[in-house]
Parts: sequence; C-alpha cells; structure tokens
Amino acid sequence: MTTQRIWRGAAAALGLVAGVLAPGLALAAQPVVSDPAATAWVLSSSALVLLMTLPGLALFYGGLVRQKNVLSVMMQCVAIACLGSVLWFALGYSLAFSGSGPVLGDLAKAFLGAAPRGSLVGALPEPVFFMFQTTFAVITPALIVGAVVERVRFRAVLLFSGLWLLGVYAPVTHWIWGGGWLAKLGVMDYAGGLVVHATAGASALLFAGMAGPRDGFPKHAIPPHNPGMTMIGAGLLWVGWFGFNGGSALAANADAGMAIAATHLSACMAGLVWGGLEWIRFGRPSMIGAVTGVVAGLATVTPASGFISPAGGLVLGAAGSVVCFFCVGLVKERLQIDDSLDVFAVHGVGGILGVLLVSVLASPGLGGAGLPLGHGIVAQLGVQVLGVLAVVAWSVVVSWVLLTLTRRLVGLRASDFDIEDGLDLAEHGERASQV
Repeated sequence: MTTQRIWRGAAAALGLVAGVLAPGLALAAQPVVSDPAATAWVLSSSALVLLMTLPGLALFYGGLVRQKNVLSVMMQCVAIACLGSVLWFALGYSLAFSGSGPVLGDLAKAFLGAAPRGSLVGALPEPVFFMFQTTFAVITPALIVGAVVERVRFRAVLLFSGLWLLGVYAPVTHWIWGGGWLAKLGVMDYAGGLVVHATAGASALLFAGMAGPRDGFPKHAIPPHNPGMTMIGAGLLWVGWFGFNGGSALAANADAGMAIAATHLSACMAGLVWGGLEWIRFGRPSMIGAVTGVVAGLATVTPASGFISPAGGLVLGAAGSVVCFFCVGLVKERLQIDDSLDVFAVHGVGGILGVLLVSVLASPGLGGAGLPLGHGIVAQLGVQVLGVLAVVAWSVVVSWVLLTLTRRLVGLRASDFDIEDGLDLAEHGERASQV
C-alpha cells in the first residue's frame, strides 16, 4: 500500500512537471520561421534597388552623354544587369556569403545549391536575401560605366565587369557583410559606402586613366545632350535609394525608418548646398548640378544611414556636397583624368567620407545607434580608415590586373572612327533618334 502511494505521488509530480514544461518544449521544437513583414519589405526593396539601375542609372548617365552615345550607355547598363545577375547566382553570392574564411567565402552556395527554398538568413527566406543582394551586385559595376562613356568598347565593358564582380566586389562583400576580417574588426558600412561606392569609385578612376580621355578633354567642355533625362534618372535613383539603405535593415522596423529619413534629408541638403556652390561660383545654379549634389548626398549617407539620426543625415549631405563639388574639379583640372560622369568624385569620395564620419555621427550623444565592440570614436575611426585603405588598395590592384588582361584580350578603347561616328551605331547598329 505504501509502495503504491509512492508511485502515485511520483506519477503526479512527473505529470505536474510535464504540464509546466510542455509549452516550452513545444515552442523549442517549432522550426524557426520567416518574418512576413521583413520578407515583404526586403522583396519591395529589391525591386526599388533594381529600379536604380534599370532605368534609373541608365537614364541618369544617358542624359549626360552626347546623343550619338545614349544607347551605348543604356545598353551597357542592361547588359551588366543581365551578366551580373547570372554570375552572382553562379558564383558571386557563394563567394560573398558562404564559408567562414577571413578573405573569401567558399562555393557551398554556388547556383544556390545549399540554399533550398526553406532556408533562412536571419528572419528572411534565403532566396529573398539572395535577390536583394543581387540588385547590389548589379548596380555596383554599372556605376563604373560612367567614368568611361563614349570611348570604350562594349566587349571590354562586358569582360571587365564580369571579372570585376567576382574579383573585387565579391571578396570585399565577404570582408564586410559576409563575416570576413573587416567585419570581425567592427567596420561600419550599413549599405555600401565601402562595398559599393569605394570599390566602384576607385576602379572607375583607374579605368578612366587607362582608357584615355575623350577627344578635346580637358580644353573643350562636352555638354550633356538632355538634362531632363538626367533629372528623371536622378529621381528614380533617389526613390530607389530608400530600398538601398532602408532595405539594408533587413526588417520592417525603426532602423529602416531612420535609415530612410537620414537618406532623404542628406539628399535634400546636398542638393541645396551644391546648387548654392554653383550660384556662388558661376552666378546661377544648374539642373545637372542640383541632381549631382543629390546623388553625392545619397552616396555619402549610404554607409552611415542606419547608424545615425536624421540630423546626422543633414550633416553628411552638407559635407558630402562640399567635398565632392571640389573633388570634381580636382580630378578633371588638376589630375587631368577624364572621369567623364564623375564616378570617383561623387560616388567614391562621397562613400569614403561617409565611412569616416560615421565614427562620430553614430555616437549615442548625437542620436546615433552607438559604436560596435565597445569602441570609442578614435578607435572606431582607426578601424574605418583601415577599411578604406584596404578596400581601395584591393580595388585598384585587382582592377589594374583585370584591365590589363581585358586590354590584351579584346582591347579597351574603340577606334577613332567609331568614337567619331558614335558608339550607338558603331557598337549596336542603332540610333537613339532617327530624326
């Protein structure tokens, strides 16, 4: 009788314990699921970032060149979007976001082979994260085109862009966003000041130098054929940048909202400052100047957007506009490099400036989100400087190798006859206008 009571008591106690633990055990057994709100936001952001390349960048660049070269620039943007997406799917995404190596990922996710439909990256389905990153991989090499418009062979653009995506962009992405050595040091690059703008800007300057200038540079200015087209392209870039920076939160949350607010205010302030500088220097502001300032502000705020307050966006917009404005003249007048559409002066310099200033503007005392790894401002600035030096050096050295290879295989510069006739007809057999 006593034994039966003991067993009954033990069974009751076990039942009570099981009843208490059952909900927790059931919760622990549930698989991790994706966040529908985050998924919807990043899907939308992917569309916005692709809009930046097609048609945003194509229109922005197309309006800045002469009419006989409009289609060649647009074709380069379209072709890079197609080629870059396929290469990113095949190899680039895996090299950037798989493996734990300090310098480069592995091929475990080549062709998304180890990323099935149900796999997750944080709270996102991995195909969604892949698609968002694809749009970044597309626009980055497309930015470089602006430095060498109106004189470079189409085959050279294709070959170099494909090699550059795998040789420069994918490794740097792994360093910073894929858990590589700069990520472990705590470098801050919210949406691509280093990954996108510094890599593209440094490589563009080298490409422009190796391709040589357009005829008449620097004595004769080459005016844009359609400032209105450029303004439309800039507007699409501006809107798309909300997905570029806001989507980098990878969630529909306050960080995304703060990133968008800082981005918008930086663009607005930069446009005003650039127009004011033109007013002082030339006696009147121009449409091209205003939208160039807007893009400079957007590039400058990119690495800091999710770490700073909206007021910090105003500071970066003003600083980026002033520095980039004077760098345009420095590159073309002092260095005598025909970076035709100011890729280095606007994107490269703007992105680098934002990477450095985030060390200060992200501090909680200025409304920022704080610095990583317990760093102070000086220590974080040291990490940011190291990141800039490493990324620029890698971009320049690897780009030089790739451009040298491209020159030997297919040549860089179009013939004088083709340049004179216009690359639209010479490379593609079409004209932007038949009138």
